[in-house]
Amino acid sequence: MDNQTIFQFFHWYYSTEGNLWKHAQEKAAHLASLGVTQVWLPPAYKSAKGTEEPGYAAYDLYDLGEFDQKGTVRTRWGTVQEYLDCIRTFHEHGIKVLADIVLNHKIGGDETEKITVQEVDEDDRTKITSEPYQVDAYTKFYFPGRGGKYSAFVWDSQSFTGICENEKIAMIRNEYFNGQWEDVPEKQYGNYDYLMGNDIEFRNQHVREELKNWGAWYTEKTGIDGYRLDALKHISPDFFPEWLAFLKDHFKKDLLCIGEYWKNDVGELLAYLDSTNGAIQLFDAPLHFNFHKASREGEAYNMAGVLESSLTAIRPELSISFVDNHDTQPLQSLQSPVDPWFKPLAYAVILLREQATPCVFFPSIYGAQYVDNTTGKEEYIELPPLSCVETMMKVRKKLAYGRQTDYFDHSSTVGWTREGVGERENSGCAVVLTNGQEGFKHMAVGKQHAGRTMVEACGHRQDSVILDENGEADFPVNAGSVSVWIFEGVSLD
Repeated sequence: MDNQTIFQFFHWYYSTEGNLWKHAQEKAAHLASLGVTQVWLPPAYKSAKGTEEPGYAAYDLYDLGEFDQKGTVRTRWGTVQEYLDCIRTFHEHGIKVLADIVLNHKIGGDETEKITVQEVDEDDRTKITSEPYQVDAYTKFYFPGRGGKYSAFVWDSQSFTGICENEKIAMIRNEYFNGQWEDVPEKQYGNYDYLMGNDIEFRNQHVREELKNWGAWYTEKTGIDGYRLDALKHISPDFFPEWLAFLKDHFKKDLLCIGEYWKNDVGELLAYLDSTNGAIQLFDAPLHFNFHKASREGEAYNMAGVLESSLTAIRPELSISFVDNHDTQPLQSLQSPVDPWFKPLAYAVILLREQATPCVFFPSIYGAQYVDNTTGKEEYIELPPLSCVETMMKVRKKLAYGRQTDYFDHSSTVGWTREGVGERENSGCAVVLTNGQEGFKHMAVGKQHAGRTMVEACGHRQDSVILDENGEADFPVNAGSVSVWIFEGVSLD
């Protein structure tokens, strides 16, 4: 079986010109050549902010760039037909498509309702700080631009748990929950049910059924193969397993599902996996934070522990490893970017090991440039592409197979080998990385490879290595760098 690799085809500040679907379609063949097996596309439905926001300010889940709503027909990324053409092209190149699903909240209501609310303490949302009072809130969504096409469901105050009123978080008093937040996994602020906008009320059975119907409609209309689920820690853990079971039964097939549980605590991720019976794979946020910390601390960081307390180390079969994503990139509220010097090392860890499924971020291959206005003057942030990542993806596709032997036995210089498999000619590799000075790691690739010559694939070293009678050798690495050693004469193209 081929190694699986996910590619995130967007970043937060990608152009608002509406060409992402076309751009992705044009790059399908290139991504297939790199070994990408699934592509993660951004939210495809209409944002409350029209084209000015990537789609996480979810307004109408049925409007994929088809209706004149929020000042535009197309979404930030393009029209519905361009989206469908994009998905079809990926399928033609053997790449499955993951759709970004935002079901935690809705923003941009069409009409106000007079509703009763109670404010809560900003530091402990389980504490009510006001008497009930009435407000005019934009909690009614009937999507006039769509006119009931695909679904006539009207969202109203009975569909939501809480809102932000006068810059204060307030619970809505209604029949479904009697002034209580939902029981969600995240206990920050006492209860972290509320994140933003109008918080969706999953205890309302009508809401659950509407979201199931939408999931079936969306999957059938677009032909997507799976989902990336947003904001899991703010949503009751019983909903998505039910939603996924419904879709699996409806389509009579498994659908890949990856969730975002943004927490640097592997214990909480493991608890969520247990509570959902492993129905949802999770992005390995703790491993990302290990990379972030390592990139900031330099040689002081203990590289032997770079995988410690990560989901990849503990539950690799349910882990999606990544270096950076749209939430961690500079200027984002959750920004925690991995410093440029360390990115090649981090990508080697996620791409060339057998544990977990890696997800590669758009700028690492195609670069990104966007404006930073926070300093009072217009400056540009540059995220340059990394040629070594493209090389590592090809090594993963063709060569990174077979038994893995780890050499995480030094505070600065660590490595591992893959012995290769018989059915893949010339497969196998050796990887060394260091956050310290130039050095080497003595490692074994396998006695069956005795006498063979290995060369460095990323262009970081011009020398070669000859394996001894036991298939062992000293594999060198430059200071603060990574070396990926493959057998001489192997073509990655």
